[in-house]
Amino acid sequence: MQKFVLKIACFLFLFWWYSPQNAAAQKQQRYTISGYVTDKSSSEKLIGVNIYDPIKKVGTTSNVYGYYSITLPADTYQFYFSYVGFQALVLAIHLKNDTLININLSQSLTLKEVVVEAERKKESIEDRVQMSRIEIPVKTVEQLPVLLGERDILKTIQLLPGVQSGTEGSSGIYVRGGGPDQNLILLDGVPVYNVSHLFGFFSLFTPEAVNNISLIKGGFPARYGGRLSSVLDIRMKEGNMHKYKGEVSVGLIASKAQIEGPIIKGKSSFIVSGRRTYIDLLTRPFQAMSGPETPRFGYYFYDFNAKTNYKFSDKNHLYLSFY
Repeated sequence: MQKFVLKIACFLFLFWWYSPQNAAAQKQQRYTISGYVTDKSSSEKLIGVNIYDPIKKVGTTSNVYGYYSITLPADTYQFYFSYVGFQALVLAIHLKNDTLININLSQSLTLKEVVVEAERKKESIEDRVQMSRIEIPVKTVEQLPVLLGERDILKTIQLLPGVQSGTEGSSGIYVRGGGPDQNLILLDGVPVYNVSHLFGFFSLFTPEAVNNISLIKGGFPARYGGRLSSVLDIRMKEGNMHKYKGEVSVGLIASKAQIEGPIIKGKSSFIVSGRRTYIDLLTRPFQAMSGPETPRFGYYFYDFNAKTNYKFSDKNHLYLSFY
């Protein structure tokens, strides 16, 4: 009798397992695709990369650490990884379990014609595009004319709509009528309260060491609490993981130097950047001509940025920033 009951139970289990309803339930199981998107030549994390399947109409973007994650039902997907200035990558994925895929994109010097089309659809709160958000390319900062040859991130931001400078030459920003003290300015996620040198004529950010600049003028997320006017989120470079690079520049009032490279190739890198003015050195001959009894004066400022990171695994990264 017990053997007969056991056979009946096995038969019912097999019937349930192969039933259409259970097969449909298994197909609806959801799995996560995640990973990091990096520059193939330097392993620098890429922020804001678009990951999209045009057939299934699903997608996401990489965050400020170059990390992306999307949870979908089990199925076959064809994702396009695209980023301005880089060659697009197409990847076919048969999703049947949680998958970790790191993507390396190659830089591209030429861009083909792009046609942008969109359909209006019902969106959830998570899918809405962040309003009043502007991404400022670092190359734009480097190409604009500047005061005394010193490129300035805040001077570039003052040229955007809705942003004004208080006085001529000042690096403070007034966003939609708010004062400079109402702006939240973050450097690698850490608030910076005093962002200017020389009575406000220069900002403390060195463009050569910056990877991404994002300005949110309104409707910013709740995690950016404590300010009323705007959020300026600046992310530093992490350093080239494959080869050493250096840069030295000499200007009218300041000199800058930067070096980056791998500590352990493919796993750890560093970047060090420094700037110092020499107004005090240029004025010394004139002070000497005025005689020994004349009071000596001089002014200079300097900035020093450093960042290092270590890749423990594909899922665990450690970052250390210093200003």
